[in-house]
Amino acid sequence: MAITLHGFPLSNYYNKVKLALLEKGVPFSEAHTPTGSKDEAVLGASPLGKIPFLVTGQGALCESQAMLDYIEARWPQPPLLPADPFAAAKVRELTTYIDWHMEMAARQLYGAAFFKAPALGEPQRDRIKAQLTANIAAFKRLAKFAPYVAGDTFTQADCAAFASLPLIGMASKAIFGEDLLLAGGVDYKDYIKRIGERPSAQKVVADRKAAQQKV
Repeated sequence: MAITLHGFPLSNYYNKVKLALLEKGVPFSEAHTPTGSKDEAVLGASPLGKIPFLVTGQGALCESQAMLDYIEARWPQPPLLPADPFAAAKVRELTTYIDWHMEMAARQLYGAAFFKAPALGEPQRDRIKAQLTANIAAFKRLAKFAPYVAGDTFTQADCAAFASLPLIGMASKAIFGEDLLLAGGVDYKDYIKRIGERPSAQKVVADRKAAQQKV
């Protein structure tokens, strides 16, 4: 069953899903689709016009975690979730935490950090910094880096972490003058380097760099 991943390689959530597909060796095609599209075909697949979304033989599917869970159920080998239900829930917990409490907090910085948006006001900067600092301290309690983010096996949580942790570090350094992950004791650099040695991650990075050169 052919599937198509819609979005673009500069999106970390697109790359989260792409990494999972590549890890599993799932045949798929890619379609460049901008976020916020008002095209009816896009809204029929992703009602808010967000990317990424998948188009499958059974229909369309949006939201990155729903896509990862579909991929896991449809192509269970190699597994990206542990067989034990509680262990699998802990991976999902960590993935959710990375997406919603780490990346979404840092996303408030992206406009000013990466896209030449107006500088943030001091109250806003202070609020975001306090939020990120607290959330990073909590993430440190959940993450294992042993050597993978959820333990000794590559999982869905690594798809999220590899796609988002570097962005969080770069954005916080651009706005606050320091990488809040490193300042919070999350030494993720060696982890990113380790994941980056995987062929799937190398493909994701190469495609992202090629897309950056076209911007």
